Amino acid sequence: MTGEAGAYRLLLALGALDAAGYSLIVPVIPEIADTSGAGPATLGFLVAIFPAGMVAGFWLAGRAVERRGVRPVLVGALVLIAFGALGFVLTDSLTVYFVSRLVMGVGSAGLWIGVTLDTLERWPGQEYVCMSRIFAAYSIGGLVGPALGAVGGTAGPFTLYLALVLGAIALVLRMQQPAERQPFVSDRTALRSRGFWVAASAVLFTYLVLGIMEGTLPLHLAERLTQAEIGALYVGLAMVVAASATAAAAQRPRSMVFGSVFLAVAGIAVAGAVTQVPLWVLGLALAALGVGIGSTGSLGILVEAVNVKRIVTAMVVWSQIGIAGYLVGPLAGGLVAEGLGYRAVALVVAVAGLAVLGTLAAARGVGAHATTPG
Repeated sequence: MTGEAGAYRLLLALGALDAAGYSLIVPVIPEIADTSGAGPATLGFLVAIFPAGMVAGFWLAGRAVERRGVRPVLVGALVLIAFGALGFVLTDSLTVYFVSRLVMGVGSAGLWIGVTLDTLERWPGQEYVCMSRIFAAYSIGGLVGPALGAVGGTAGPFTLYLALVLGAIALVLRMQQPAERQPFVSDRTALRSRGFWVAASAVLFTYLVLGIMEGTLPLHLAERLTQAEIGALYVGLAMVVAASATAAAAQRPRSMVFGSVFLAVAGIAVAGAVTQVPLWVLGLALAALGVGIGSTGSLGILVEAVNVKRIVTAMVVWSQIGIAGYLVGPLAGGLVAEGLGYRAVALVVAVAGLAVLGTLAAARGVGAHATTPG
């Protein structure tokens, strides 16, 4: 892989591959439920174990980038993801599935940190526009996961994903190094800025909503839809996320975060309360729109608030907070759905949304005048 253009295309592809690993499990959840007899709470925990691994993986990857650079982190992350996928290919044990998703989560965190910092290193001064495209690639990658998951069974989807990961390792090993190396350093003072915490609350909310969409609601959808139909629906939702995330890059980040709260709460409320397929589609589309614009808005506020050369600590903590939302969403959503029914899941999103609106109000003016470079 030669040239900066080729490196950027590969980074976009790695982002898409990483995102596919998040959502690959979604259409497979009903199959695992059928073969194991696990209920919503257990399967919510299976989804949540992936972001639990990511929380630790972000910290490990941040330290490794400072000591060894970006490429070893990218390669190591892909190797971990490959080993995790192999667990789903070789066994049908629920215990092994938990361990495998944990390992994949650690690898996914390393891949995100590697892709992000490599992008910031290669294109200084164009951080926001380049990262907006990386984030859009992550959104588009959400198309791949459900599409693979719709193949059927458990081993089949993960076999296909494993093949893609092995191909990515070969390409990363050939990728050209940046023309000018940019040393990244940690700076804890960035965590004291109000802009950082606005961005953190927004990304926490966004991933909590995504976790509920992917970890709680598929069993509700399985009441009327097949595995392939659920996969097709989530492909469509990923398209909504990708389109809205890309469009949001031209808008004020604060406004996008504000709008995301109302869209996500309304969408999850509709999806949980009804059993008609058209209304499911409408509700989940509204929630996906909220996820897309909220994620881009959060990223915009973060890039504004923190010096990019000293962004390692802020990026690690911001990422950990976001993935904590993806962890809490399936756990809280699964428990509420099991105890009170799917109609009550919207209460989890509403409470989180009120917290985001409170943070925005307390930091009025932070991130209100963002512009897109280039």
